[in-house]
Amino acid sequence: MLDIKLIREDPELVRRNLERRHDPGKLEMLDALIENDARWREKVTEVNRLRRRRNEISSEVAKVMKGGGDASSLREEAGGIPTLIVGAETERDVYAGRVNDALMRLPNLLHESVPYGADDTENVEIRRWGEPRRFPFKAQSHAEIAGKLGIMDLERAGKVSGSGFYYLKNEMALLDYSIMRYAIDHLLAKGFTLIEPPYMIRRKPYEGVTDLADFEDVMYKIEGEDLYLIATSEHAMGAMFQDETFLAGDLPMKFCGVSPCFRKEIGAHGKYTRGLFRVHQFNKVEQFIFSLPEQSWGLHEELQRNCEELYQGLGLHYRVVNVCTGDIGIIAAKKYDTEVWMADGEFREIGSNSNCTDYQARRLNVKYRMKEGQPPVGPVHTLNNTALATSRTMVAILEQYQREDGSVVVPEALRKYMNGLEVIDGSLNPLKI
Repeated sequence: MLDIKLIREDPELVRRNLERRHDPGKLEMLDALIENDARWREKVTEVNRLRRRRNEISSEVAKVMKGGGDASSLREEAGGIPTLIVGAETERDVYAGRVNDALMRLPNLLHESVPYGADDTENVEIRRWGEPRRFPFKAQSHAEIAGKLGIMDLERAGKVSGSGFYYLKNEMALLDYSIMRYAIDHLLAKGFTLIEPPYMIRRKPYEGVTDLADFEDVMYKIEGEDLYLIATSEHAMGAMFQDETFLAGDLPMKFCGVSPCFRKEIGAHGKYTRGLFRVHQFNKVEQFIFSLPEQSWGLHEELQRNCEELYQGLGLHYRVVNVCTGDIGIIAAKKYDTEVWMADGEFREIGSNSNCTDYQARRLNVKYRMKEGQPPVGPVHTLNNTALATSRTMVAILEQYQREDGSVVVPEALRKYMNGLEVIDGSLNPLKI
């Protein structure tokens, strides 16, 4: 949420931000917000004036009565004031609701280093690590590999749950948990606090951490309950400290969240629509930080280093892109995407790293103060970054580490979590299903 004081003092800054974001539809929303804010302030002034007048009349009536005069006209005026106050308060609250609704929908201010562009084709590559695998045989997709090895069952998952779901079996299930343990251990060694959050959140705190459009497009609602399945542990960790105030000396606070993620959208990804790349449910290890404003940009780079260390430890060829103005979501001020190389020769997103500055914290009312007992200085900054999403990491491992016989070499960094297993060949299948 943007600061209403900023909009009052520098509306042109906000207008230019919307133009950079290729979001002209929000310009009308900004104009309406400015108008409704002016009407709200007028009604606040009117309510205060009426309350003062009510108090003045009480004093005047007392004086008139003390002098033996007639106070009937004053009493008549006083009798009409409560109705006027209620009417003005009702209008005030209507304008306040309109202002708040617009503030919840206007996007964050972009950092100056975000490249200008219309969509994801104009994201700017920053760097690459590793080299693409050159196969001396016809490479297979992860779905083909897993299907032939019998370590993933999409058909039966489709039968019981529909498209976008899967059963992981034997080595594949082990690989899923191994990736999580690998990422968790890496972050714990860096001083992160491990969090397993609730998998469902009420709407009000959820509104503090995500685009309101996500309630229709992304999140699953629990029927008959004020609860939504989380799309990422980032949301639960951000909402964890709603309406709380940190001491500046305790910041930054670094969290490692681990949870399943539930998302309605799938979208079209060609051959990668089938398999694990875009699914309704997956496990993810997430980095989340609350920080002082002056700390957040350095921490944004630190979060990126953390996830790249994980990809490098797995030996995965990847690149990092600076997400352009037309592709970045409304919450982030700046965002890096890490894209891993796939067997079809394309780079595909495997994780995102966002500095949300004070946008989420203002919506959640999470602040900081310099010392105990002092008033809050202002909202904290929040940052989030995917450490490893297991589904897409498994896609990359199966495709980059596949062998001609259809088996897959286990990256060395994961073997201690895989009971020493060095090769996935489908042999760990006691039931033969």
